[in-house]
Amino acid sequence: MVLDGVGDRPHPATGNLSPVEAARTPHLDSLIDRGQVGQVVVIGPGVAPESDAGVFALLGYDPVNDSPGRGVLEALGVEIPLQPGDVALRLNFATIAGDGRVLDARVGRSLSTHESTELAKALTSADLLKDRGIRAEVRATVGHRGVLWLHPTEGGALSPQISNVDPFYEKVGGMGQARRPEDPMVRPSVPLDETAEARRTADALNLFLERAGPVLAGQRVNARRAITGKKIASGLLVRNAGSLPARPPVQFASAWGVAGAALTEMPVERGIARVLGLEDRYVGPMTGDRDAGYAERAKVARELLSRFPFVYVHLKGPDEPGHDGDAVRKQEIVEAIDRSFFGPFLEGLDLEHARVAVTADHATPCVIKGHSDDPVPFVLAGAGVPRVMGGGGVKFGESAAARGSLGTRRGSEVLSLLFHPPGR
Repeated sequence: MVLDGVGDRPHPATGNLSPVEAARTPHLDSLIDRGQVGQVVVIGPGVAPESDAGVFALLGYDPVNDSPGRGVLEALGVEIPLQPGDVALRLNFATIAGDGRVLDARVGRSLSTHESTELAKALTSADLLKDRGIRAEVRATVGHRGVLWLHPTEGGALSPQISNVDPFYEKVGGMGQARRPEDPMVRPSVPLDETAEARRTADALNLFLERAGPVLAGQRVNARRAITGKKIASGLLVRNAGSLPARPPVQFASAWGVAGAALTEMPVERGIARVLGLEDRYVGPMTGDRDAGYAERAKVARELLSRFPFVYVHLKGPDEPGHDGDAVRKQEIVEAIDRSFFGPFLEGLDLEHARVAVTADHATPCVIKGHSDDPVPFVLAGAGVPRVMGGGGVKFGESAAARGSLGTRRGSEVLSLLFHPPGR
């Protein structure tokens, strides 16, 4: 189970505890009592990974060399029919000032999927790179998120070897790494190698973004938002360009010798499942009643576990309040996950014949409102895992993780420990 962005730091709004340690988590605590706890440095010291990079590491892959890039994963997650020579990028609708300063990278997190879809259709219909022999399509996904798909119609293949425009993320091979710029300004994309293809792609991307601004400014979506006092989607932040790899990553079943399934909520994790050959059960983002949603996810996870020897579950919930700096809401979401996901998931589960690992793809501390390289909790319990704690009373959270018997591990070790527990 990957609890997206669950790692955190002490916060005044949660009694100077982290939101995780302030949360009531009896079911996660019971797993510690029945197994072991430690902490995970997901990629390495100084690296604050994006979710896709963190998940690749947790599944035993090298996110720099094995991942096709966030753009490709997002595109696969929404079934964009990428072709060789195409380039795909992750996209955020954002509120950007006239001088290029990023005022809000997520449009106040209030842009609905319906609104972003309307904006995406307008940008696609404008065909902004037709004169450059490139079809530029924007596909909205969830809320402020989307994909920019560049498909060459003449002039040969495009290249993913271009830098990010989004100032909050750095591209390192196929991996995205979070940044915290002091002055967040939109950056022009530049080629990362000396090929004509990379130069053409970077130039085309910069031109597309320049032309996109007036299109967005003229949309009724933004007019309606401005009238009601909401932030407007005045620009685009794009990052982590990728293309279909000439040699896809080794399939999960071949790498680990077991078939697997994935329960995912967001397109990027769905894309990971597809590129690694995991059976995909996409439940979509949380809507409506949070407790009912987590209970349904627990039911789906148990059903998958009845059919597959390995199941990867990704729950997005804790990450968003981390980005928003809302420690109280993050505490509430962690409690809901414990109560309504882990409660029913663990009910009747025979831990003499199943093993469970719980960790995170990265930390998203509320005090910094972004991803960090902080270690994240890691719990391992079930069949063949020696009970170290026993007796109860250990609280799931960063403090117990830091002093736990599993010690400090790298993300790439997690699956090996799940399949071959220490001391087994």
